Amino acid sequence: MKKPTKEELKHRCTRKRRYRTQGDALDAALLAGVERQRSAYRCQLCGHWHLASA
Repeated sequence: MKKPTKEELKHRCTRKRRYRTQGDALDAALLAGVERQRSAYRCQLCGHWHLASA
């Protein structure tokens, strides 16, 4: 599998919702009822937190 380009990484980041903290991201997953299916990670591009499929 080829490594994603910077543009592809930027596109992935900008289309995701950003959260200030890991707790905020996990709380959002809890409210949506998908907390068992999601994990939070800190984005290297924007420095915020995103939710990912676990």
